[in-house]
Amino acid sequence: MAGAVRLQDLLDERTVPGALYEVVDAGEKKIRCVACGHRCLLKDGRRGICKVRFNDGGVLRVPANYVGALQIDPIEKKPFFHVTPGQSVLSFGMLGCDFRCSYCQNWEISQTLRDEAAGRDFIPITADELIALGRSRRTRAVASTYNEPLITTEWAVEVFKRARAAGMLTMYVSNGNGTPEVIDYLKPWLDAMKIDLKTMQDRHYRQELGGVLQHVLDTIRRVHEAGIWLEVLTLVVPGFNDSNEELWEAATFIRSVSPDIPWHVTAFHPDYKMTDRGSTPAETLVRAAEIGYEAGLKYVYSGNLPGRTGSWEDTRCPGCGTTLIRRRGFMVIEDRLSATGGVCPQCGTAIPGIWR
Repeated sequence: MAGAVRLQDLLDERTVPGALYEVVDAGEKKIRCVACGHRCLLKDGRRGICKVRFNDGGVLRVPANYVGALQIDPIEKKPFFHVTPGQSVLSFGMLGCDFRCSYCQNWEISQTLRDEAAGRDFIPITADELIALGRSRRTRAVASTYNEPLITTEWAVEVFKRARAAGMLTMYVSNGNGTPEVIDYLKPWLDAMKIDLKTMQDRHYRQELGGVLQHVLDTIRRVHEAGIWLEVLTLVVPGFNDSNEELWEAATFIRSVSPDIPWHVTAFHPDYKMTDRGSTPAETLVRAAEIGYEAGLKYVYSGNLPGRTGSWEDTRCPGCGTTLIRRRGFMVIEDRLSATGGVCPQCGTAIPGIWR
């Protein structure tokens, strides 16, 4: 535990005054953080659920100038299938999370300061240095990912301002536990957001993930209404969220927001604290994708099982059925959309996304 305390101290040194909070009682230095759906009420000296945002004398301190993970990825890995196919993205994450998912695949990063077994080291870096690295590697975009980006939004926006000036796209990979305030703060600087819709059962969110379903549903609507490009992902976990009824409910909700929102159904593998079940079979993903299509979604994709789910990795024109982008895993084999700016060359149907 001493190591965790030491890490906490080091991370506290890499904080700056935040913007996403409101003063509740100036005399008692009581504030409310509005970066995520928990809306933590913080007395002086107290931390939020995320463990990395805290009240220091009536001022919210927030993370800045470090990364807990840094990598160059294909954009398809995020996954974004309707954003500049085949390009690369500079992916960075910080430490901490506002959820506690038992199957988290990045738990050593996300559960830092909450789980004694976690505790990834960090790398000091400035926003300017991050963008300089991205430019030197000719990445098309920069993404805040790995841990939950909402809890480090102030620094992400600092990075994104520099990314925009350098001609790079900006992305969030999020659990969707947002607020109106954080979406408004992000809107001028964020091009694309991927949101996890983990389950349609509120009790699972509350008991096993540490959130509230309605917050995620509301954020999906807000992001779409804000004009930020949105893709939604459901990790299909056997015995957790893989029933036909729940998959149909997820698909029909997304359809109610817009049939143009891509839905990714991806395969689970045992990790962290959920090792009591096997990986998701390919036939389950195919069934989930078929349900999404039957529910009226125009773009449904399977993930994590390359080459094992038929054509569900490909982008097809909803107008004429022509295959426009062929993929295998994160690899783009054929792209007929980017050259046309997102218009089907066969029938002229416009495919929504960011293609150039």
